[in-house]
Amino acid sequence: MKYKLHHRLFWGVLFLGWHFFRYQSYPPGKGWWITTLKVADLALMVYLTNYLLIPRFLYRKKYGWFALLFVALVFTFSILKMYAEVALLQWKHFSIWDRFKVRVYDNVIPHFLLVSTGAAIKLLTDYANAQRRLGEMMKEKAEAELNSLKSQINPHFLFNSLNTIYFLIDKQNTAARETLLQFSHLLRYQLYDCNSNTIEIEKEVRYLQDDIRLQELRKDSQYEISVQVGEHVKGFRITPLLLAPLVENAFKHISHHNDGCNFIHVALNRINGAFSFVVENSKDDQQKSTEPKGGIGLNNVQRRLELLYPGKYSLNISNRADTFTIELNLQLS
Repeated sequence: MKYKLHHRLFWGVLFLGWHFFRYQSYPPGKGWWITTLKVADLALMVYLTNYLLIPRFLYRKKYGWFALLFVALVFTFSILKMYAEVALLQWKHFSIWDRFKVRVYDNVIPHFLLVSTGAAIKLLTDYANAQRRLGEMMKEKAEAELNSLKSQINPHFLFNSLNTIYFLIDKQNTAARETLLQFSHLLRYQLYDCNSNTIEIEKEVRYLQDDIRLQELRKDSQYEISVQVGEHVKGFRITPLLLAPLVENAFKHISHHNDGCNFIHVALNRINGAFSFVVENSKDDQQKSTEPKGGIGLNNVQRRLELLYPGKYSLNISNRADTFTIELNLQLS
């Protein structure tokens, strides 16, 4: 809203200034219409350049196409503006080829300069935002590495201890042994596999499935937990530990009906170059949050998405009376 207000204020001031300095040059009653035409023409060229040509051609290194379309845009809108101005002023005899150099100098060249100025502002703004995001990412990465170092207090000792506990468990108690193995896999994934910026989706899915199996141990038969992994969810990489907090949120806020269905449904799919992750859980109406303070919540996940997938994700949350649904969509490179 603030961004849109800045735009409206800029074009409003330009409109008033343009009219104040030029209305004497036009017939009575025509000044407002001519000013509206000129400002609207300029604004349309600026926005088409900044939000269509620059993102789709210049940022994708299609420099030739950008230059060609930019020149065509300015020439086309300049010519259309001249003919629209002639219609408003009701000039009977007009030819664009009459005094062609003067018309280019008075219309096309100023448009080139003004639209180029708008494009330069857009490029500088995008560069500043990119540098700011990069700085934030570096800071958060440093903090994450520091937290990781704090948590890795002698991990070899930790795994040796787990191995010792594993062999102390009676061999007949296969459930306890398998649970301990799953727990060690989760720890190994967090301590070693998550050191890179991205990881194979297959490993992230295995981690998610192990995490869900451990969470299920705390639930009884009244709880229905399902995980559906589409056949095309493979062969790409995502940020590690991005999905687990969304599932953990579902376990923290699942309903506890004694005479009804308590469920968590997880679905992962890949459709047309986009990764879809949906988590839906039943909930009690007016249920209070049981998430401990300091935990990794939805705000943390959304912040990571803004930093790591700017403009390439959507996170939709639906909080109804009896269900809570989170749908994450990522555009894959």
